[in-house]
Amino acid sequence: MLIKILSNFSRFFVLIFVQVLILNNIELGGYVNPYIYVLFIILLPVEIPGGLLILFSFFIGLGVDMFSNSMGLHAASSVFIAFCRPFLLKRIAPREGYESEVSFSVKKMGMQWFITYASIMVLIHHFVLFFLEIFRFEEFFSTLLRMFLSALVTMVLIMLSQFVFYRSGK
Repeated sequence: MLIKILSNFSRFFVLIFVQVLILNNIELGGYVNPYIYVLFIILLPVEIPGGLLILFSFFIGLGVDMFSNSMGLHAASSVFIAFCRPFLLKRIAPREGYESEVSFSVKKMGMQWFITYASIMVLIHHFVLFFLEIFRFEEFFSTLLRMFLSALVTMVLIMLSQFVFYRSGK
């Protein structure tokens, strides 16, 4: 249990630093902004209480907001996906349900399940983030394109991280 706590604690800070120091400086043509920090919310254990899930999500979003000068946009979108996560997990649950100590990774849950789960979470996050950022529907299709392209790059980074960090069965 202590190892899980330390793992999640270190993941929290590593993802914020990678997001702030590297990925916030990447903007490909004004349309692609990868947000890898959502991986923290995606990988939290299934048995985490809802209030704690929302609190952790708020803090990771706030951490990115503090360094990005984005006035709570990341905190709001992170809290929203934390709110949606239990409903999504119920909808895509395996037939036999989740094990109590399950860790969400490609190795443990399977490629198809993980891609479905992570893609839905990333798309919801990006939809809320980009439409809160623009806060109008005048540029709906360009914002939608930006959302999809950013979600695609974010998913590529998430899958790369899964293959790099979880290949040994951690």
